[in-house]
Amino acid sequence: MSDTRAATETVRYHERLRVPLWWCLPAFLLAAIIAYEVNLGVRSLPNWLPYALLLPVAAAVLVWLGRVEVRVVSTSDGDGAATELWVGAAHLPVSAISRSAEVPSSAKSAALGRQLDPAAYVVHRAWIKPMVLVVLDDPDDPTPYWLVSCRHPDRVLAALRS
Repeated sequence: MSDTRAATETVRYHERLRVPLWWCLPAFLLAAIIAYEVNLGVRSLPNWLPYALLLPVAAAVLVWLGRVEVRVVSTSDGDGAATELWVGAAHLPVSAISRSAEVPSSAKSAALGRQLDPAAYVVHRAWIKPMVLVVLDDPDDPTPYWLVSCRHPDRVLAALRS
Protein backbone atom coordinates (compact mmCIF):
# COMPACT_ATOMS: atom_id res chain seq x y z
CA MET A 1 0.00 0.00 0.00
CA SER A 2 1.47 3.36 -0.98
CA ASP A 3 1.46 6.54 1.04
CA THR A 4 -0.65 9.16 -0.77
CA ARG A 5 -0.14 12.04 1.65
CA ALA A 6 1.02 15.13 -0.17
CA ALA A 7 3.72 17.33 1.26
CA THR A 8 2.98 21.03 1.38
CA GLU A 9 5.75 23.50 0.74
CA THR A 10 5.77 27.03 2.11
CA VAL A 11 8.33 29.53 0.87
CA ARG A 12 9.29 31.76 3.78
CA TYR A 13 11.86 33.79 1.89
CA HIS A 14 12.86 33.98 -1.77
CA GLU A 15 15.38 36.16 -3.53
CA ARG A 16 17.14 35.93 -6.88
CA LEU A 17 20.64 37.41 -6.82
CA ARG A 18 20.17 39.42 -10.03
CA VAL A 19 22.67 41.93 -11.29
CA PRO A 20 21.70 45.60 -10.93
CA LEU A 21 19.55 46.92 -13.75
CA TRP A 22 22.08 49.62 -14.62
CA TRP A 23 24.54 46.88 -15.67
CA CYS A 24 22.47 46.44 -18.85
CA LEU A 25 23.72 49.73 -20.28
CA PRO A 26 27.46 48.95 -20.03
CA ALA A 27 26.91 45.34 -21.13
CA PHE A 28 24.99 46.30 -24.27
CA LEU A 29 27.38 49.19 -24.95
CA LEU A 30 30.36 46.82 -24.77
CA ALA A 31 28.61 44.31 -27.04
CA ALA A 32 27.82 47.09 -29.53
CA ILE A 33 31.44 48.32 -29.52
CA ILE A 34 32.74 44.80 -30.12
CA ALA A 35 30.18 44.30 -32.91
CA TYR A 36 31.28 47.59 -34.48
CA GLU A 37 34.93 46.49 -34.30
CA VAL A 38 34.03 43.17 -35.95
CA ASN A 39 32.26 45.12 -38.72
CA LEU A 40 35.39 47.19 -39.27
CA GLY A 41 37.63 44.14 -39.35
CA VAL A 42 35.52 41.72 -41.38
CA ARG A 43 33.96 43.50 -44.35
CA SER A 44 32.47 40.34 -45.85
CA LEU A 45 29.93 39.94 -43.02
CA PRO A 46 26.56 41.67 -43.20
CA ASN A 47 26.63 44.75 -40.94
CA TRP A 48 23.75 43.55 -38.79
CA LEU A 49 25.16 40.08 -38.03
CA PRO A 50 27.66 40.94 -35.24
CA TYR A 51 24.99 43.00 -33.48
CA ALA A 52 22.43 40.23 -33.84
CA LEU A 53 24.88 37.78 -32.27
CA LEU A 54 26.58 39.86 -29.57
CA LEU A 55 23.65 41.76 -28.07
CA PRO A 56 21.80 38.53 -27.13
CA VAL A 57 25.09 37.18 -25.75
CA ALA A 58 25.33 40.23 -23.46
CA ALA A 59 21.75 39.67 -22.29
CA ALA A 60 22.44 35.97 -21.69
CA VAL A 61 25.53 36.78 -19.62
CA LEU A 62 23.53 39.16 -17.42
CA VAL A 63 20.83 36.53 -16.89
CA TRP A 64 23.45 33.86 -16.19
CA LEU A 65 25.17 36.06 -13.58
CA GLY A 66 21.86 36.54 -11.77
CA ARG A 67 20.68 32.93 -11.84
CA VAL A 68 21.33 32.01 -8.18
CA GLU A 69 18.37 31.98 -5.79
CA VAL A 70 18.33 32.14 -2.00
CA ARG A 71 15.24 30.48 -0.48
CA VAL A 72 14.03 29.39 2.93
CA VAL A 73 11.42 26.67 2.44
CA SER A 74 9.27 24.82 4.97
CA THR A 75 7.97 21.41 3.98
CA SER A 76 5.35 19.62 6.01
CA ASP A 77 3.85 16.21 5.55
CA GLY A 78 2.15 13.74 7.83
CA ASP A 79 5.39 12.92 9.63
CA GLY A 80 6.32 16.48 10.61
CA ALA A 81 7.80 19.69 9.26
CA ALA A 82 11.25 20.57 8.05
CA THR A 83 12.75 23.91 7.07
CA GLU A 84 15.65 24.20 4.66
CA LEU A 85 17.90 26.94 3.38
CA TRP A 86 18.43 26.67 -0.38
CA VAL A 87 21.23 28.54 -2.12
CA GLY A 88 21.26 27.62 -5.79
CA ALA A 89 21.19 23.82 -5.92
CA ALA A 90 22.66 23.37 -2.43
CA HIS A 91 20.35 22.98 0.54
CA LEU A 92 20.79 22.82 4.27
CA PRO A 93 18.26 21.71 6.88
CA VAL A 94 17.75 24.27 9.63
CA SER A 95 18.30 21.50 12.18
CA ALA A 96 21.98 21.47 11.12
CA ILE A 97 22.43 25.17 11.90
CA SER A 98 23.90 26.03 15.28
CA ARG A 99 23.84 29.81 14.85
CA SER A 100 23.46 32.45 12.18
CA ALA A 101 24.30 36.12 11.83
CA GLU A 102 24.39 39.00 9.41
CA VAL A 103 27.73 40.02 7.93
CA PRO A 104 27.46 43.75 7.23
CA SER A 105 29.15 45.25 4.19
CA SER A 106 31.82 46.79 6.45
CA ALA A 107 32.94 43.31 7.62
CA LYS A 108 32.58 41.60 4.25
CA SER A 109 36.21 41.94 3.18
CA ALA A 110 37.45 40.42 6.45
CA ALA A 111 34.93 37.56 6.23
CA LEU A 112 36.00 36.79 2.66
CA GLY A 113 39.68 37.45 3.28
CA ARG A 114 41.84 36.60 6.24
CA GLN A 115 39.01 35.09 8.31
CA LEU A 116 37.68 32.78 5.57
CA ASP A 117 37.91 29.07 6.23
CA PRO A 118 38.86 27.27 2.98
CA ALA A 119 36.28 24.57 3.70
CA ALA A 120 33.39 27.05 3.93
CA TYR A 121 30.58 27.08 1.38
CA VAL A 122 30.62 30.57 -0.16
CA VAL A 123 28.16 32.11 -2.61
CA HIS A 124 29.45 35.63 -3.11
CA ARG A 125 28.05 38.20 -5.50
CA ALA A 126 30.14 41.38 -5.56
CA TRP A 127 27.16 43.56 -6.46
CA ILE A 128 25.31 42.59 -3.27
CA LYS A 129 26.83 44.16 -0.17
CA PRO A 130 25.52 42.27 2.91
CA MET A 131 25.92 38.56 3.59
CA VAL A 132 24.53 35.92 5.92
CA LEU A 133 26.77 33.63 7.98
CA VAL A 134 25.26 30.25 8.87
CA VAL A 135 27.39 28.10 11.21
CA LEU A 136 26.79 24.36 10.93
CA ASP A 137 26.48 21.86 13.76
CA ASP A 138 26.93 18.62 11.84
CA PRO A 139 29.92 16.42 12.74
CA ASP A 140 29.56 14.48 9.46
CA ASP A 141 29.82 17.61 7.31
CA PRO A 142 33.33 19.02 6.71
CA THR A 143 31.84 22.42 5.88
CA PRO A 144 32.09 24.64 8.98
CA TYR A 145 29.76 27.37 7.74
CA TRP A 146 27.95 28.92 4.80
CA LEU A 147 28.60 32.51 3.74
CA VAL A 148 25.91 33.74 1.35
CA SER A 149 25.24 37.09 -0.30
CA CYS A 150 21.69 38.40 0.09
CA ARG A 151 20.04 41.80 -0.12
CA HIS A 152 17.89 41.36 3.01
CA PRO A 153 19.85 39.35 5.60
CA ASP A 154 17.41 40.27 8.36
CA ARG A 155 14.56 38.62 6.42
CA VAL A 156 16.63 35.49 5.75
CA LEU A 157 17.55 35.19 9.43
CA ALA A 158 13.94 35.75 10.50
CA ALA A 159 12.77 33.05 8.09
CA LEU A 160 15.39 30.63 9.41
CA ARG A 161 14.50 31.29 13.03
CA SER A 162 10.72 31.19 12.71
